[in-house]
Parts: sequence; C-alpha cells; structure tokens
Amino acid sequence: MTLLWEEIRHKRLLWLLVFVPAVLAAEHLFHADGKLLFGLSVLAIVPLAALLSHATESVASRTGDSIGGLLNATLGNLTELVIALTALIAGQHMLVKASIAGAIVTNSLFMLGASLLLGGLRHHTQEFNASTARLQAGQLFLATIALLVPSMVVGDKGGEPQFLHTLSLSLAVLLVVIYVLGMLFSLKTHKQFFGSASPAAVGGDDHGTPWPVGLAVGVLAGVTVLVALVSHIFVGSVEVAAQALGMSDAFVGFIVVALVGAAAEMASAFSAARKNRLDMSVGIALGSSTQIALFVAPVLVLASYFLGPEPMTLLFWPGAVAMMFLASLTVAMLCNSGRSAWFLGVLAIAVYLTFAITLYVVPPKV
Repeated sequence: MTLLWEEIRHKRLLWLLVFVPAVLAAEHLFHADGKLLFGLSVLAIVPLAALLSHATESVASRTGDSIGGLLNATLGNLTELVIALTALIAGQHMLVKASIAGAIVTNSLFMLGASLLLGGLRHHTQEFNASTARLQAGQLFLATIALLVPSMVVGDKGGEPQFLHTLSLSLAVLLVVIYVLGMLFSLKTHKQFFGSASPAAVGGDDHGTPWPVGLAVGVLAGVTVLVALVSHIFVGSVEVAAQALGMSDAFVGFIVVALVGAAAEMASAFSAARKNRLDMSVGIALGSSTQIALFVAPVLVLASYFLGPEPMTLLFWPGAVAMMFLASLTVAMLCNSGRSAWFLGVLAIAVYLTFAITLYVVPPKV
C-alpha cells in the first residue's frame, strides 16, 4: 500500500481520486441533479482509468511477452468496456455504439495526432516502426469494413430486421478470431518485425516503477469495482446532462466517453512522444483503436445476449460508419512512411475536429 500511496502523492492526475467518494456521496446521500452527477463522474473516471492502466502494465511486466501482450490487449480498454457494459445493461444502445465509434476515432485520430504534434514540436522529425503501424492500420481497416456491412445490407429500410442479429453475431465472432490471429502474428510467429524504430524508444514503460503482482491485482480488482459504480452513475446522468448542455447521446458517447476513458492512455502517449519514443505513442493510439474495433465491440455484441433488455447489433448510423472508415484511411496514410513531423499531427486533429463539430451541430436521426 505504501507504493500506491506514493504513486497518488506524486501524480497530480491521481489527486482527482477525491471525486470518487464525492460522486458516490452526491448520488446516494444528497441525490444531486443529473448535471452535477455527470460532471463529478467524469472527473472520477479519469484517475480510476489511470490506476487501471498502471496496474495492467505492472501485471503484464511480470509475465512473458505473449501473456503480457494479451493482458494489455484485454485490459487496456477496461474503462471503456465497463462504461459500455453499464450502458448496455441499461438498454442505451445508442450510447454504447457511439462510445465504440468514438473510441476508435478518438484514439486513432486525436490521440495519434496530438502525439505527432507534441513530439514534432520538440523534435524536427521522428521515426517509428512502420510495420507495426501498418499491421494495426490494416486490422482497423478490416474492422471498419465489418462494421460497414450491416448498414449496407439494411440500407434505407429502417429498423433492425431479424437477420441483422445473426449477421452481427457472425461478424462479432469473425472479428474476435482476427484479433486473436493478429496477436499470434505480432507476438509469436513474426515478433521480430515489430520492434522499435529507434534506440530511444526501447526499454521501460511510461507509468513508472511496476508494482508487485499482489498490489497490482488488488488495485485492478478494486478499481474495476469503483469504475463500475461510477459508470452506473455516469450512464444514469447522461440523458439529463445531455439535454441541459445541448448534447445528444451520440455526441456524449462519441466525444465525452471516448476522451474520458482514454485519458490515462493519452497522458502516456503524449509523454512518450515528447521523449522521442514515438513507437510507444503510435502503439498506444493504434493498439487501443484496434482493441476497441476487434475485441471490445464484438464482446459487447456477445454480452448483449446475456445482459440488457435485448441483443445489440452492429448496425451503426451512417455518419458513424463513415467517420470510422475515414479515420482508418487517414491513419493508413499518416503511418505509411514510418516518419513524422508536427504538421501530420495537425492534419489528424483537424479531421477529428471536423467529425466532432459535425456531430454536435447535426446529431444523428436514429
């Protein structure tokens, strides 16, 4: 516990943990209004996500490459997964789908773009392993194709015909299989192709000294419970806060949930880019996007058959599909050369802001 306390003392982001008991008290003792609960829950989720990230890295650092990679892949987006599962149980499929699409676009455009910009402002040019980036961009492109198909077959008929559930379930299984094979490829059979492009990117992680396994597992379990409790309050207050602030559920899921859930990963990616460890930044950004598209999204479809009022399909509104597809194309173009400068980051952020502004001004009609 001493290590945990020292971590909290020295990282200002973790000082936001005071909002965890604050939001729980506001909900259960004072029955605060939705707007206050929404703001407090957002502030509470951010440090919890940071603790989850450090605990995951600590457990992974004590295992081999394959198991460590699997743990990072499985638990790296645990915050987003818990929030989405909470919304799924509440039957808020629009919020779930918006959070999936938003996480893919936010991680691949905003997180990557800001990393390239911050790193480029300090270093004239930077290099990263193009093989890794191309593999992850290819997986992301495949996932967006799978997410595009349901919208194509349904067309303008509206509603969700029965065959769509069978199609979504089949695509979910396919995406999970591709995800597992991609991990086998990069972590086992061809891992020699996926090292760092420069010596500066080798060694250490950006979360500080790894914790002992016992502490890391304990923190992982405890924080997951807290994230679930706070996520329940967050999902319950979304509708009230969205109406008061002039936001749609789609905008909240696409922008707010994605930014909050990825806050800890963003801090690591930005710090690594400034230290000229761009391989780490690109790996975090694209790895998170790939995990969401190939693992989290299909897991939510499978989980919807056991949780919530009805099964969820992979039918997204047309705008979300277009944004995910264009984001994957943008990433493929930016990462093709393995070299970067600050203006490439500006381009990626500009695409992201275009999507965010459009979604706020013209909310989807679903």
